[in-house]
Amino acid sequence: MLEEKIFSISKPTEIVVLPEMFSTGFSMQPEKLAEAMEGATMQWMKQVASKKKIILTGSLIIKDSSPPGLGGEAYYNRLVWVLPNGQVGYYDKRHLFAYADEDQHYTQGEKRLIASVKGWKINLLVCYDLRFPVWSRQSLPPLGEAGRGLEYDVLIYVANWPERRVHAWTTLLRARAIENQCYVIGVNRTGEDGNKIHYTGESMAIDPMGEILYHKKDEDDVFTVTLDRSHLEKVREKFPFWKDADQFKIITNSE
Repeated sequence: MLEEKIFSISKPTEIVVLPEMFSTGFSMQPEKLAEAMEGATMQWMKQVASKKKIILTGSLIIKDSSPPGLGGEAYYNRLVWVLPNGQVGYYDKRHLFAYADEDQHYTQGEKRLIASVKGWKINLLVCYDLRFPVWSRQSLPPLGEAGRGLEYDVLIYVANWPERRVHAWTTLLRARAIENQCYVIGVNRTGEDGNKIHYTGESMAIDPMGEILYHKKDEDDVFTVTLDRSHLEKVREKFPFWKDADQFKIITNSE
């Protein structure tokens, strides 16, 4: 079904975004559902990206090597970024949803992934990461350094965010756009999962001023959003709030 939806897109498209754990639904059974990076879902993503000439992204359950020093293998909620030429980047979800015991079954990521597409810088994150603004916050080099500017232009969140807490989802997506002066794309699932948890979707596209460009509730949808570089630059130039941001450094477990 996903393949049919993707190939039904008629407008010129650079990136297609799928929800969190799109191949399984949100699950705490990685030992039953995990795939290798060379597994069937990754092969499908590469084939679709190649045939459709798109970048395809979404998260899935991956079994891979444990972090250095730990040995063995581990499970990851991994967002993959698949290019038409078969190259793959990935981001392992940093903030694991302890409320549902995700931290008991998966290994957290330590690094962000900021991809580049035709001059746009895109920060790729997963669901619960949305609640932690420091992890997504634009970081600036010190004053006087060459190339001083913002790290990225777009935030993408893929999610399985349930209806019972969806107000936080819609509110925080707009907050992330306003505070980081960037576009935000949030792609959430719909329907009911195997645990009878209901999802209303409420996928959104938001501009750097927090204005909603797209919002869909309660039904599946395929929608193309075109981002405006000149609008982004005008907002940042007219309201250069980013220049007053605090300097900080994120220290992860691996440092």
